[in-house]
Amino acid sequence: MSTTTPTPPQHRRNGGDLVVESLAALGAGTVFGLPGQHALGVFDALRRSALRYVGLRVENNAGFAADAYARATHGVAPLLVSTGPGALMTLAALQEAAAGSAAVLAIGSQVPLAGMGGGRHGYLHELTDQSASFRGVVKSVHTARTASQIPSAVAAAWESALSTPHGPVWLEIPQDVLLAEADVPPVTELTARPKELLPRPELIAAAATRLTEARRPVILAGGGVVRARAEAELLALAEQLGAPVATTFGGKGAFPWEHPLSLQSWLEDRYTTTFLEDADTLLVVGSGLGELSSNYHTFRPLGRVVQIEADLGKLESNHAALGIHADARAALAALVKEVGEREPRDAGRTWDAGRTGGVGAPTPEAAVSDLLVRVRDRIAGQHLDLEQQVLASVREALPDGAVSCWDMTILAYWAWSAFDPRRTNALHSAQGAGGLGYGFPAALGAAVADPERPVLAVSGDGGAMYSIAELATARQYDLPVTWLIVDDGGYGILREYMTDAFGAATATELARPDFVALAESFGVPAVRTDPERLRTDLAAALAAPGPSVVVLPAHLRMFAPTHQGS
Repeated sequence: MSTTTPTPPQHRRNGGDLVVESLAALGAGTVFGLPGQHALGVFDALRRSALRYVGLRVENNAGFAADAYARATHGVAPLLVSTGPGALMTLAALQEAAAGSAAVLAIGSQVPLAGMGGGRHGYLHELTDQSASFRGVVKSVHTARTASQIPSAVAAAWESALSTPHGPVWLEIPQDVLLAEADVPPVTELTARPKELLPRPELIAAAATRLTEARRPVILAGGGVVRARAEAELLALAEQLGAPVATTFGGKGAFPWEHPLSLQSWLEDRYTTTFLEDADTLLVVGSGLGELSSNYHTFRPLGRVVQIEADLGKLESNHAALGIHADARAALAALVKEVGEREPRDAGRTWDAGRTGGVGAPTPEAAVSDLLVRVRDRIAGQHLDLEQQVLASVREALPDGAVSCWDMTILAYWAWSAFDPRRTNALHSAQGAGGLGYGFPAALGAAVADPERPVLAVSGDGGAMYSIAELATARQYDLPVTWLIVDDGGYGILREYMTDAFGAATATELARPDFVALAESFGVPAVRTDPERLRTDLAAALAAPGPSVVVLPAHLRMFAPTHQGS
């Protein structure tokens, strides 16, 4: 019997090579994903390329990792998945990317061409219309039906993802097209020109007039400011106008937390809501004034609203305004220039504290200080010392400049209002779509984007179970992610909601594993801590190389809501 090793067939370039070459030509350096039978042509091509592949264990988690990578880099994050179940598993992640304006380029395979269009040939993974599942979720849907179409389709999808406002897109390519020999030269150059979204000059002039004539201008800065990298322009305009600035949960870091004009992020607070309502001109930048940003739609402006928003569908969607459809950075830069050419504001004007307390404040800075005192006094009266201690310990342990990624859990809800990220684009959460399981895989994506800095992930025990398999990913790639799991034995916030609404909770209590032992079984160091040791244990884990887990058994409570009249 012969023992000669068979010679592998000589590779001939195929559609998969065109996908990988196109991504590289557009500037991609890293791709996320999970292989599947129909997509093997693309994954085989990866080994012949310089692209870095980061593979996760669940497609939804791969989508969350790509989301955070796109947010961290302000660029495009390619996501490679297979047909049918693999493709559909990305939908929750792509919904979050859409809500958070993350430029994820999801590329999925399809059944062979003969099975497309609802022919019902019975191919594995066959759907009547796979792309229809994505149309209500992503910015745009693209299909390449021949090898020669692939480069242009990838470029079009890339351009769409990165055009303002950023967002996820879906591109699908049939299995036989990915495997078919490509009778075209290698892709060496490819151009995508994301569309700019500049403000109309007459709208900028009108907005500048309203803001400079206002005696109580206030600014609400949303996630659009962070995505547009418009923090410097926002700061300049606020200081020109002497306007207090609140940031939405998605806009955290857009304005310096300790600045004398910073209202911080206490949007689920009646005092803050009233302060924003009392503005005679409220400038809303990069926010649609949705449910969370409007204190659950209890916000009722008494003055005029100017809204700068890149997403046309969000412009004046909740409140009448002077609407400016534009990129936040371009519009704020134009406003800074226009306001700077006008007479300076009246430095001697008195700032009316309005309904926040009925006491006149001589300056906007004094009004801001008075508001923050009132907010803190309200929280202090609710006996929430444990919650504040835990959040303070996390902040003290996390190095300045480090990124944190938060799941949908009570500690994250505290962080939305009370956590100082200490730099822009350093706090990412799933508050856009609100799905569980975001924190840990997102942190892996952020760590891939910048492996020199530690990254913190925060989850509850319920959310942690969505992504526990990714401990293997963290270990395989030795990513510097510390995962804080707050273990309260259930879906803590749902427990609170149901108890408040119905007097008892149902389906919220969970059997859960020994998270320390489970992490160690993956080769990931882990420690069980308590509130007194949390800062020390978390700081040590963040300082150590590679992944780690810190488990905090604790029952945390939310502060009392104000949108319900409490």
